[in-house]
Amino acid sequence: MTKKSGKSAAKSVSKTAARKSDKSGVPASGAQGVTAKGEAKADAAHLRTVNNALVDHHYLGEEEFQTVAETLQRNLATTISLYLKFKKYHWDIRGRFFRDLHLAYDEFIAEIFPAIDEQAERLVALGGSPIAAPADIARYSAIQVPQETVRDARTQVADLVADLSAIGRTYRDDSQTVDDANDPATADMYNGYAATIDKIRWMLQAIMDDDRMN
Repeated sequence: MTKKSGKSAAKSVSKTAARKSDKSGVPASGAQGVTAKGEAKADAAHLRTVNNALVDHHYLGEEEFQTVAETLQRNLATTISLYLKFKKYHWDIRGRFFRDLHLAYDEFIAEIFPAIDEQAERLVALGGSPIAAPADIARYSAIQVPQETVRDARTQVADLVADLSAIGRTYRDDSQTVDDANDPATADMYNGYAATIDKIRWMLQAIMDDDRMN
């Protein structure tokens, strides 16, 4: 895998919820009647709760897991936000491009939607616990869902192209980051998502070449 200069940038993003609730580092006991202490956030492996005895970070060390979990939580939140943004614009679009974009947005959603469950389940498989409350999604996402109504086709498409450009770069940077953290499986996932995002970005950018959008 080719080294990427964006590694440091990816790691500089504010830490997600991948932090141990048990600061002593004692592994999960799974003992009956013991309740969770503090906020487990993205790290479920150290929760002393019922039915948690088998949760661990698999082949990853603690620091490796923290690095991988940070990217998974952020990308999960970003993918959910991207889904909601496409739906928002799908509902709001008006004008001569209504039908084309109304249908295209749902086609793009169908391509990105599976990544939501895949990223969440990958985090769980590595001993994490995805955060999915609306406030947390907005907090960790790299993009924001618009609160205002945007009906203009060019404004919508230009906004989505900018978001997709940023998301594509993030996936490529995070692929290198998690590969360096001993997790090539997650790196492969990110490479696939980057290709999908790049394709959707290209298609939307091509639509902007229509002179009627000016």
